Amino acid sequence: MSASLVVNEIYLSLQGESTFAGLPCVFVRLTACNLRCSYCDTAYAFTEGKKRPVAEVHAEIIRLAAPYAAPSAPGSPFPVPRLPLVEFTGGEPLLQPNAGDLMRQLCDDGFTVLVETSGAHDISVLDPRIHRIMDLKAPSSGEVARNRWANIPHLRPTDEIKFVLGTREDYAWAQQVISEHGLAGICPLLFSWVAPLLPHQQEKSLKPVPPGHTAMTRKELVEAIVADHLPVRFQLQMHKFIWPPDERGV
Repeated sequence: MSASLVVNEIYLSLQGESTFAGLPCVFVRLTACNLRCSYCDTAYAFTEGKKRPVAEVHAEIIRLAAPYAAPSAPGSPFPVPRLPLVEFTGGEPLLQPNAGDLMRQLCDDGFTVLVETSGAHDISVLDPRIHRIMDLKAPSSGEVARNRWANIPHLRPTDEIKFVLGTREDYAWAQQVISEHGLAGICPLLFSWVAPLLPHQQEKSLKPVPPGHTAMTRKELVEAIVADHLPVRFQLQMHKFIWPPDERGV
Protein backbone atom coordinates (compact mmCIF):
# COMPACT_ATOMS: atom_id res chain seq x y z
CA MET A 1 0.00 0.00 0.00
CA SER A 2 1.41 3.39 -0.98
CA ALA A 3 2.07 6.01 1.71
CA SER A 4 -0.69 8.61 2.11
CA LEU A 5 -1.62 11.81 3.90
CA VAL A 6 -4.99 13.23 4.88
CA VAL A 7 -4.95 16.67 3.28
CA ASN A 8 -7.32 19.55 3.88
CA GLU A 9 -6.00 21.85 1.13
CA ILE A 10 -2.96 22.69 -0.98
CA TYR A 11 -2.56 26.15 -2.45
CA LEU A 12 -0.09 28.81 -3.57
CA SER A 13 -0.15 32.17 -1.79
CA LEU A 14 2.14 34.54 0.11
CA GLN A 15 3.57 33.61 3.47
CA GLY A 16 1.69 35.76 5.98
CA GLU A 17 3.74 35.13 9.12
CA SER A 18 7.21 34.30 10.47
CA THR A 19 10.54 35.76 9.33
CA PHE A 20 9.61 34.54 5.82
CA ALA A 21 6.53 36.81 5.62
CA GLY A 22 5.76 38.18 2.18
CA LEU A 23 7.43 35.42 0.14
CA PRO A 24 5.55 33.12 -2.26
CA CYS A 25 4.71 29.85 -0.55
CA VAL A 26 2.95 26.58 -1.30
CA PHE A 27 0.84 25.67 1.73
CA VAL A 28 0.01 22.07 2.55
CA ARG A 29 -2.69 22.05 5.20
CA LEU A 30 -3.06 18.63 6.78
CA THR A 31 -6.16 17.35 8.56
CA ALA A 32 -6.51 16.69 12.30
CA CYS A 33 -5.32 18.33 15.50
CA ASN A 34 -5.37 17.04 19.07
CA LEU A 35 -5.48 20.53 20.58
CA ARG A 36 -8.47 22.88 20.78
CA CYS A 37 -6.98 26.34 21.34
CA SER A 38 -9.55 28.99 22.24
CA TYR A 39 -8.56 31.22 19.32
CA CYS A 40 -8.16 28.57 16.57
CA ASP A 41 -9.23 29.99 13.19
CA THR A 42 -8.76 26.78 11.20
CA ALA A 43 -11.11 24.46 13.09
CA TYR A 44 -12.38 23.25 9.70
CA ALA A 45 -9.10 21.32 9.42
CA PHE A 46 -9.92 19.25 12.51
CA THR A 47 -11.93 16.80 10.41
CA GLU A 48 -12.26 18.03 6.81
CA GLY A 49 -9.84 16.41 4.37
CA LYS A 50 -9.14 13.71 1.83
CA LYS A 51 -6.69 10.83 1.93
CA ARG A 52 -4.16 11.32 -0.86
CA PRO A 53 -1.01 9.38 -1.86
CA VAL A 54 2.19 11.15 -0.80
CA ALA A 55 3.42 10.95 -4.41
CA GLU A 56 0.31 12.83 -5.55
CA VAL A 57 0.81 15.56 -2.94
CA HIS A 58 4.47 15.88 -3.96
CA ALA A 59 3.47 16.19 -7.62
CA GLU A 60 0.94 18.92 -6.79
CA ILE A 61 3.60 20.94 -4.93
CA ILE A 62 5.98 20.60 -7.88
CA ARG A 63 3.21 21.71 -10.28
CA LEU A 64 2.43 24.83 -8.24
CA ALA A 65 6.14 25.67 -7.92
CA ALA A 66 6.95 25.11 -11.60
CA PRO A 67 6.51 28.73 -12.82
CA TYR A 68 9.16 30.05 -10.45
CA ALA A 69 12.75 30.58 -11.53
CA ALA A 70 15.63 28.51 -10.18
CA PRO A 71 17.47 29.87 -7.11
CA SER A 72 20.43 32.19 -7.49
CA ALA A 73 23.66 30.71 -8.78
CA PRO A 74 26.33 29.82 -6.20
CA GLY A 75 28.33 32.90 -5.31
CA SER A 76 25.56 35.30 -6.29
CA PRO A 77 25.72 38.59 -4.34
CA PHE A 78 21.96 38.27 -3.82
CA PRO A 79 21.35 34.68 -2.68
CA VAL A 80 17.68 33.81 -2.18
CA PRO A 81 15.90 30.66 -1.07
CA ARG A 82 14.34 28.57 -3.78
CA LEU A 83 10.86 29.94 -4.33
CA PRO A 84 8.19 29.24 -3.59
CA LEU A 85 8.69 28.18 0.00
CA VAL A 86 6.76 25.10 1.09
CA GLU A 87 4.95 25.16 4.43
CA PHE A 88 3.20 22.31 6.18
CA THR A 89 0.47 23.47 8.52
CA GLY A 90 -2.79 22.19 9.89
CA GLY A 91 -4.28 21.01 11.93
CA GLU A 92 -1.12 19.52 13.34
CA PRO A 93 1.30 18.19 10.70
CA LEU A 94 3.27 16.06 13.17
CA LEU A 95 0.26 13.83 13.79
CA GLN A 96 0.89 12.25 10.39
CA PRO A 97 4.26 10.42 10.27
CA ASN A 98 4.35 10.40 6.46
CA ALA A 99 4.47 14.20 6.49
CA GLY A 100 8.06 14.11 7.73
CA ASP A 101 9.09 11.86 4.86
CA LEU A 102 7.56 14.24 2.31
CA MET A 103 9.24 17.24 3.96
CA ARG A 104 12.59 15.43 3.71
CA GLN A 105 11.98 14.71 0.03
CA LEU A 106 11.19 18.38 -0.62
CA CYS A 107 14.42 19.39 1.13
CA ASP A 108 16.22 17.00 -1.22
CA ASP A 109 14.47 18.80 -4.10
CA GLY A 110 16.07 22.05 -2.93
CA PHE A 111 13.00 23.71 -1.40
CA THR A 112 13.02 25.77 1.78
CA VAL A 113 10.56 23.80 3.93
CA LEU A 114 8.71 25.26 6.90
CA VAL A 115 6.46 23.45 9.36
CA GLU A 116 3.99 25.12 11.74
CA THR A 117 3.58 22.93 14.80
CA SER A 118 1.75 23.36 18.09
CA GLY A 119 4.73 22.48 20.26
CA ALA A 120 2.89 19.52 21.76
CA HIS A 121 4.82 16.93 19.72
CA ASP A 122 8.44 15.85 19.39
CA ILE A 123 10.15 18.11 16.85
CA SER A 124 13.44 16.21 16.95
CA VAL A 125 12.09 13.60 14.52
CA LEU A 126 12.18 16.11 11.64
CA ASP A 127 14.98 16.49 9.11
CA PRO A 128 17.42 19.15 10.41
CA ARG A 129 17.03 21.14 7.18
CA ILE A 130 13.39 21.92 8.00
CA HIS A 131 12.58 25.29 9.56
CA ARG A 132 10.39 24.48 12.56
CA ILE A 133 8.01 27.25 13.63
CA MET A 134 6.93 26.02 17.03
CA ASP A 135 4.19 27.44 19.20
CA LEU A 136 4.44 27.77 22.93
CA LYS A 137 0.81 27.83 24.01
CA ALA A 138 -0.02 30.68 26.38
CA PRO A 139 -2.63 30.37 29.16
CA SER A 140 -5.57 31.93 27.28
CA SER A 141 -5.31 29.18 24.65
CA GLY A 142 -6.63 26.71 27.21
CA GLU A 143 -3.82 24.35 26.16
CA VAL A 144 -0.83 25.63 28.14
CA ALA A 145 -0.48 22.23 29.83
CA ARG A 146 0.22 20.63 26.45
CA ASN A 147 3.52 22.44 25.83
CA ARG A 148 6.32 19.90 25.33
CA TRP A 149 9.17 21.66 27.13
CA ALA A 150 11.55 18.86 26.11
CA ASN A 151 11.48 20.38 22.60
CA ILE A 152 13.46 23.46 23.66
CA PRO A 153 16.92 21.76 23.71
CA HIS A 154 16.26 20.59 20.13
CA LEU A 155 15.67 24.09 18.75
CA ARG A 156 18.25 25.57 16.37
CA PRO A 157 18.90 29.13 15.11
CA THR A 158 16.96 28.27 11.93
CA ASP A 159 13.82 27.54 13.95
CA GLU A 160 11.32 30.06 15.32
CA ILE A 161 9.15 30.14 18.45
CA LYS A 162 5.70 31.67 18.18
CA PHE A 163 3.63 33.03 21.06
CA VAL A 164 -0.02 33.79 20.30
CA LEU A 165 -1.13 36.29 22.94
CA GLY A 166 -4.57 37.66 23.69
CA THR A 167 -4.48 38.76 27.32
CA ARG A 168 -2.27 40.57 29.79
CA GLU A 169 -1.79 37.26 31.57
CA ASP A 170 -0.50 35.72 28.34
CA TYR A 171 1.99 38.55 27.93
CA ALA A 172 3.35 38.23 31.46
CA TRP A 173 3.62 34.46 31.00
CA ALA A 174 5.54 34.86 27.72
CA GLN A 175 7.98 37.31 29.35
CA GLN A 176 8.66 34.82 32.12
CA VAL A 177 9.11 31.87 29.75
CA ILE A 178 11.54 33.78 27.52
CA SER A 179 13.63 34.73 30.54
CA GLU A 180 13.56 31.35 32.31
CA HIS A 181 14.52 29.36 29.22
CA GLY A 182 16.89 31.89 27.63
CA LEU A 183 14.86 31.71 24.42
CA ALA A 184 16.18 34.95 22.92
CA GLY A 185 19.58 33.32 22.54
CA ILE A 186 18.23 30.28 20.71
CA CYS A 187 16.18 31.42 17.70
CA PRO A 188 13.84 34.20 16.52
CA LEU A 189 10.82 34.83 18.75
CA LEU A 190 7.46 35.78 17.23
CA PHE A 191 4.61 37.53 19.04
CA SER A 192 1.17 37.30 17.43
CA TRP A 193 -2.04 38.89 18.63
CA VAL A 194 -5.21 36.83 18.99
CA ALA A 195 -7.59 38.05 16.29
CA PRO A 196 -11.23 37.72 17.41
CA LEU A 197 -13.04 34.83 15.75
CA LEU A 198 -16.05 35.48 13.57
CA PRO A 199 -19.28 33.85 14.81
CA HIS A 200 -19.12 30.95 12.34
CA GLN A 201 -15.50 30.23 13.34
CA GLN A 202 -16.39 29.66 16.98
CA GLU A 203 -16.22 25.85 16.94
CA LYS A 204 -17.96 24.42 20.00
CA SER A 205 -15.03 22.11 20.84
CA LEU A 206 -12.58 25.02 21.35
CA LYS A 207 -11.37 25.54 24.90
CA PRO A 208 -12.69 28.59 26.77
CA VAL A 209 -10.35 31.37 27.88
CA PRO A 210 -9.67 30.70 31.58
CA PRO A 211 -11.50 33.01 34.02
CA GLY A 212 -9.74 36.09 35.33
CA HIS A 213 -8.00 37.04 32.07
CA THR A 214 -7.91 40.64 30.85
CA ALA A 215 -8.04 41.08 27.08
CA MET A 216 -5.18 42.98 25.45
CA THR A 217 -5.58 44.93 22.21
CA ARG A 218 -3.12 44.66 19.35
CA LYS A 219 -1.95 48.22 20.04
CA GLU A 220 -1.46 47.48 23.75
CA LEU A 221 0.60 44.40 22.90
CA VAL A 222 2.90 46.36 20.60
CA GLU A 223 3.31 49.18 23.12
CA ALA A 224 4.19 46.67 25.85
CA ILE A 225 6.82 45.02 23.63
CA VAL A 226 8.46 48.41 23.04
CA ALA A 227 8.18 49.57 26.66
CA ASP A 228 9.68 46.33 28.00
CA HIS A 229 12.45 46.16 25.38
CA LEU A 230 11.58 42.58 24.45
CA PRO A 231 13.81 40.98 21.77
CA VAL A 232 10.87 39.70 19.74
CA ARG A 233 9.33 40.20 16.32
CA PHE A 234 5.70 41.35 16.36
CA GLN A 235 3.85 39.86 13.42
CA LEU A 236 0.54 40.36 11.71
CA GLN A 237 -1.29 37.66 9.83
CA MET A 238 -0.81 39.49 6.53
CA HIS A 239 -3.33 37.36 4.65
CA LYS A 240 -6.11 38.63 6.93
CA PHE A 241 -5.44 42.19 5.79
CA ILE A 242 -5.34 41.28 2.10
CA TRP A 243 -8.33 38.92 2.02
CA PRO A 244 -11.34 38.48 4.33
CA PRO A 245 -10.13 37.07 7.68
CA ASP A 246 -12.02 33.81 7.17
CA GLU A 247 -11.00 33.26 3.52
CA ARG A 248 -9.63 29.78 2.79
CA GLY A 249 -6.89 28.92 0.37
CA VAL A 250 -4.96 32.18 0.88
